[in-house]
Amino acid sequence: MTTPPVDGTDRHNQGSVKTLVVRLEPNIHIQLTLIAQLRGSTITEEIRKALAAHIALVKENTDLVSQAESAMADIEREAAARREAIASLFGNDQTEVKPRTARGR
Repeated sequence: MTTPPVDGTDRHNQGSVKTLVVRLEPNIHIQLTLIAQLRGSTITEEIRKALAAHIALVKENTDLVSQAESAMADIEREAAARREAIASLFGNDQTEVKPRTARGR
């Protein structure tokens, strides 16, 4: 039996999925197994469906949407402050920091 990679990616499908470990109470596992069997599905697929439905419901939550908008505004303010700090560090005329070019050997 092989163990999943530490970073959570699938060895057979690099970058396309993340591997998670979910601990379930025995009664939940039994119920989930039964649901998957009755639907001709797998436990993994049933969990994926449940997570997709949960995420869809969360996206409709207006409180969460406003929290996300507030967080994005905070990120923008912080980025602007950092840009200003960099510009003041390297001179007021320089508003854009140019990336370094790689040197050949």
